[in-house]
Amino acid sequence: MRTVAVTGSFDTLRSKHVRFLEEAAKWGNLHVGLWSDETVQALEGKPPRFPERERLYLVQALRYVHQVMLVRGTIERHALPKVYTVQPHIWVADEASDAPEKRAYAESRRLEYRVLRNEDLSGFPVPSFVPPAPDSGGKRVIVTGCFDWFHSGHVRFFEEASALGELYVVVGHDANIKLLKGEGHPLFSQEERLYMVQSVRYVREAMLSTGHGWMDAEPEIAVIQPHLYVVNEDGDKPEKRAFSAEHAIEYVVLKRVPREGLPRRESKELRGF
Repeated sequence: MRTVAVTGSFDTLRSKHVRFLEEAAKWGNLHVGLWSDETVQALEGKPPRFPERERLYLVQALRYVHQVMLVRGTIERHALPKVYTVQPHIWVADEASDAPEKRAYAESRRLEYRVLRNEDLSGFPVPSFVPPAPDSGGKRVIVTGCFDWFHSGHVRFFEEASALGELYVVVGHDANIKLLKGEGHPLFSQEERLYMVQSVRYVREAMLSTGHGWMDAEPEIAVIQPHLYVVNEDGDKPEKRAFSAEHAIEYVVLKRVPREGLPRRESKELRGF
């Protein structure tokens, strides 16, 4: 398997970053040289919006990423930093960061250089949902939600829930999110939100809800037949408790505790951040 290198700050992680990483990973094991806070400051002339520990946590959680190395200090923008534990075979850049200097650097080191164009990163591909076999063994866990402005708190929630069994995530469809939260919601389309959730390595499979109200995932729950329904404190609703009790599903409420060393994040506070 060839080693693929990419570099960048991956600040304010959005679907365009994840699409880039997904496509780059198709050429081999993806190793990310993540710019530290001091490196971002040196290269961009301003600090990142999100600290390096949080950016590191998010990028490491993506299923397309094999390894992440933190790049410290001032570096040459058009050269690969000397942080890779395995010699890269391919260096991948996006269209915005492509430069003749990068091409020359790669050629001088006999390094394959590839550029992902904007059209290569269009759309939000998500595998078709495959229902689990009822006798597949092990516990199945379901979580539901909007997952609008995707952040480290969502990843932490998935990480904790996946420790209880195979994790299935039902993402609320646009019409129901608007019904529950009002005009201006959701900020991102259901296709984009589903894609971001499915990109997290802790998620076994993700799908869109087809119902309405607080139990909009009821049709999907009937297919998945989970053993546990996991919510966080904000998502704890009487309707969910009653449904779980009626269907003999264990109901688990997790406290909103961020990963050690990371700030507490909520989508409503990050809108427009």
